[in-house]
Amino acid sequence: MMSPKSYTILIQNNSNTEPLVQRLLQNKAVKGLTDLQGLNGLLFSRSEIHRYMNEEDRHDIKILTKNGDQPLKTMSSGEQKKALLNYLLQQNPDFMVLVNPFDNLDVATQDKLKNQLLEISKTKTLVQVVSRLDDILPCTTHFFKLEGEQLLPYPSSDDFWNDTQLTSDPFQGNIPSPLKPIEVDHHEMVRFRGVSVSFDGKSVLDQINWTIKRGEFWQLIGPNGSGKSTLLSMITGDSHKGYGQDLTIFGQKKGSGESVWDLKQKIGYYTPAITDKFRGYHSLEHMIISGLHDSIGLYVQPTDSEINLARQWLQLLQLEERKKEHFRNLSDGDKRLVMMARAMVKHPPLLILDEPTAGLDDASASLFVALVNKIAKESETAIVFVSHRKEPQLEPTFIYELSLGKKGSKGTQVQS
Repeated sequence: MMSPKSYTILIQNNSNTEPLVQRLLQNKAVKGLTDLQGLNGLLFSRSEIHRYMNEEDRHDIKILTKNGDQPLKTMSSGEQKKALLNYLLQQNPDFMVLVNPFDNLDVATQDKLKNQLLEISKTKTLVQVVSRLDDILPCTTHFFKLEGEQLLPYPSSDDFWNDTQLTSDPFQGNIPSPLKPIEVDHHEMVRFRGVSVSFDGKSVLDQINWTIKRGEFWQLIGPNGSGKSTLLSMITGDSHKGYGQDLTIFGQKKGSGESVWDLKQKIGYYTPAITDKFRGYHSLEHMIISGLHDSIGLYVQPTDSEINLARQWLQLLQLEERKKEHFRNLSDGDKRLVMMARAMVKHPPLLILDEPTAGLDDASASLFVALVNKIAKESETAIVFVSHRKEPQLEPTFIYELSLGKKGSKGTQVQS
């Protein structure tokens, strides 16, 4: 018996994905996918999980987890996706549309889900809608690319893979120097010594020992729920769990009189959620200058030296000709490059990048990673890069890995 067809649609940050997905689920004709007309299809996506969470909250019922004790909203990303997949399979659809199924999952959970989907593909048609090449299941029989709203088919798998190979696009010139360096007397930016953390009696971190020195490039990895966010919040001062612990930030023991504001002045921090805060009509030039003032938008008259510095960054990013354009009109990839420049414009002693490539297509992620590598090589800023996904071009000097244990996560330095 032959396995069903399996389709892959590669999307980019400019792809208009939702109309295509809705046409498939509503049994409307889609060129190249006409075999699916008249069949019953269901959606496996992050948006579906949010829809079910809202349903459960609004009506105080359980849908995906009706046979369990735990509400959907309290589960990890991996547990939520497992619950959704089981629920969809119980309805026995003819095909399933999978939209970036491996996003927000740690490596081990990705592997488990991948094996499960491969088994499902033997009896059901799968339509994978993915933005990253590494996510494509090997069972794929038909390849497409979505450009805007146009679905482009490939004659063969060879044509697809040849067309989607990433080309190197290195940044020219050096990263700009800061107007005024931030002085830190100590060589150690962060030092954890035997730090343990628990919440409501549940152990999260167990005897963490980790030192981050000036100019070092670290990648922080670990499964969902291993305490990565807890570690970061203790460094940035957003968590009180660091007090009373043997935790030193910039040479000063936590709780010895430092203010959260003093810490944040010396730390560059970026996560994609920050981008959403900039909803106004800020020019690219003003976006970068606002990093010098730690403000959301620019509300002071910039100096000539500040304008010149912003233009140097935009020149490096190959965006100088667009300096007066509004930030809100950029592609997701270009927005993150500008936000990276904004975080680095003062050359902070420590730069924390929390899932910075989540949701980007391969080309945009590759460009972002190239900029991070360049900053690591050309500055004295210590970098902590946090990601579930293994970015193939990332060049960290060290990797700190959290592993789940009975008394909370242990941390170990592993080979990069």
